[in-house]
Amino acid sequence: MRSRLRRLPLRVRLIAGFSVAMSIVLAGAGAFVYLRVRYALDLRLNEDLTAQATLITQEVAARRPLAIAPGTEYQILDPGGHVLFASTGSTGPPLLTAHQLATARTRPVRADRGDLFPIRPGTLRLYAVPLPPSGSGGSVAVVATRRDQRDEALRELIGQLVLANLAALAVASLVGYRLTRAALAPVERYRAEATRIAADATGLRLDVPAHRDDELTRLGHTLNDMLAALEKALDRERRFVHDASHELRTPLTLISTEIELALRRPRSNAELEETLRNVAADAERLRQLADTLLTVGVQAPPGAGETADLAEVVVAVAGRYPGVRVSAGEGVIARADAGRMRQVMTNLLDNAVRHGAPPITVDTGREEGAVYVRVKDAGKGMEPGFLAEATGRFSRGDTARSTPGAGLGLAVVEAIVLAHGGELRLHSDESGTTVTVMLPAAE
Repeated sequence: MRSRLRRLPLRVRLIAGFSVAMSIVLAGAGAFVYLRVRYALDLRLNEDLTAQATLITQEVAARRPLAIAPGTEYQILDPGGHVLFASTGSTGPPLLTAHQLATARTRPVRADRGDLFPIRPGTLRLYAVPLPPSGSGGSVAVVATRRDQRDEALRELIGQLVLANLAALAVASLVGYRLTRAALAPVERYRAEATRIAADATGLRLDVPAHRDDELTRLGHTLNDMLAALEKALDRERRFVHDASHELRTPLTLISTEIELALRRPRSNAELEETLRNVAADAERLRQLADTLLTVGVQAPPGAGETADLAEVVVAVAGRYPGVRVSAGEGVIARADAGRMRQVMTNLLDNAVRHGAPPITVDTGREEGAVYVRVKDAGKGMEPGFLAEATGRFSRGDTARSTPGAGLGLAVVEAIVLAHGGELRLHSDESGTTVTVMLPAAE
């Protein structure tokens, strides 16, 4: 049953749930009204019967003739249940059962003869009280009045409540259906547009009303932002595949050319050995390029409790680059992997030496709960339009295209720094380029 309900449209399920809830509310309200009206009608009957029973008791005690209001019947029953005296309409069998008679000898008893449904004539409301022992020796006085008008009023009330509740439920369900349909219309529109987008329709966005600010419009804006981010990521991936295929094609072409040239004519051992060395060098370049691509794409955060002394890393790496000036402070401990920090420093110094100019300086320090490494060179700097793309994969400035490299150095640095929860800052002008790596400080 639940699986069938889940397969129903959301609009139908909402209306069904609303109708059930509305039915419960209307039934509760109708029951309250019915009970209040029945209580008021019963109170009036009970007050009249109590007054008549009191009058009979007084007159029996005074041994006076009984005087009863019109429309009221009575019986005087002896302890055995026999009718001693009765009004004109109650001369038949006793109005009380044996159990009711036994109870009425000690305390007053109220009872009904006949039910509200089905409709039958002769329905009565009974009230029995014990008579004083001095007057009639354990006898019981029973007063009865007809419930025809009371029952008719209650039946009419039930019919009107049923009709009114059904009409209210129908109107409420219709209004709820229209409101639900209007509320879910944007969702259906978003679904149709998303289907078109999924069918490789690029550049499309969901049609979100600009003058509204509700849950569905905010959802539409969020989905549009997500679509923009996905298109951006897809463009980056396509550019990456294109650039990667271009960079990988160069060493593969060289390897293929070397092999083809070696096979064109018989070669001496020395020539074959030279060809193999060239092929091995190109293969090594290809391997390094593949490793670098993996480094950019897959980066894990440092292990728990793992730290690195940036001063030691800087001194160790900078020692391989003659002329690099180092100013390393003390206590510059980062929450980072030391091996990957050495890779960061190697890439930064490679870029500074290859694309910058002396003097090249490296310094470390602390700043507002973070530690930093700053590499600065005195080269011509990056082009202003290239600075925003400098950390992209295979990004190379116009001045760097004549130098070796694949344009992955800063991309690797940024991937490692972001995986460590840090930040990479670039500043470049005519006086040179400054690259700052910010990392969380270890406690």
